[in-house]
Amino acid sequence: MRYIALFVLVVAPLAAQHNIPGNEPFPAYKIAANIYYVGAADITSYLITTPAGHIVINAGYAETVPIVEAGIRKLGFNPRDVKILLNGQAHYDHVAGMAALQKLTGGKVYSSERDAPVLESGGVKDPRWGKEQTYPAVKVDHILRDGEAIKLGGVTVHTRLTPGHSLGCTTFTMTVEEGGKQLEVVFVGGTSINPGVHFVGKPTWPGIAEDFQKGFEVLKSLQCDLFLGAHGNYYGMKGKYERMGAGGNPFVDPAGYRVFVAKSEKTFEAQLAQEKVASK
Repeated sequence: MRYIALFVLVVAPLAAQHNIPGNEPFPAYKIAANIYYVGAADITSYLITTPAGHIVINAGYAETVPIVEAGIRKLGFNPRDVKILLNGQAHYDHVAGMAALQKLTGGKVYSSERDAPVLESGGVKDPRWGKEQTYPAVKVDHILRDGEAIKLGGVTVHTRLTPGHSLGCTTFTMTVEEGGKQLEVVFVGGTSINPGVHFVGKPTWPGIAEDFQKGFEVLKSLQCDLFLGAHGNYYGMKGKYERMGAGGNPFVDPAGYRVFVAKSEKTFEAQLAQEKVASK
């Protein structure tokens, strides 16, 4: 009976990970310079290392946290050295594990002003998903402002608010050096339109269309060499991972970034136009 119980305890978390699409375990690896991938097959988490401690962007689901922890340890780092926890959007698939990750690392939770109440309500205050997807609430230690420079151990991560996908959707940028070249890195917070979101008549929240427009203007203004984001499918993560070591860094994809933003904006404009016609 003791052996059976141990087997269940070990297998159950692994089964839970695999039952969530996009949350299958994925190898941890170095992307460039001091940026590492520690997320799942599509639900992304990034580790940014510094001499004074580390930063993690996105916690994923609660079931993602063991993947993140395993990735950090596999790469030779200690989760307790993580000092700052960032999130690109306060949606369930990216922050349901934030409370567990905060407990694991002891890091401080940073969030945009509009997403912070959602995090602290455990998702209840999310205008789209609050009645469907909730998660353990987490205290926000620091409110991020647009253009804020997050500094740790000589590393600077910049905050750019790109609202629309969530109330306070946030894109992070930084500059790294690899092979003697400076690379501008963009971690896209989110651009897609969630099912059931509306812009006209009964908008999901007041000003949501204007929020999306502001977000796209910011994204279009950014210089991007190394393209990353909240989901691996934003930037073809799996395919690029498979091409690592074949010459050059496949994650350096400025053209892919521009195509992604343009395609996302076109999708938004099409739905907005359709809703305007339907409302007449």
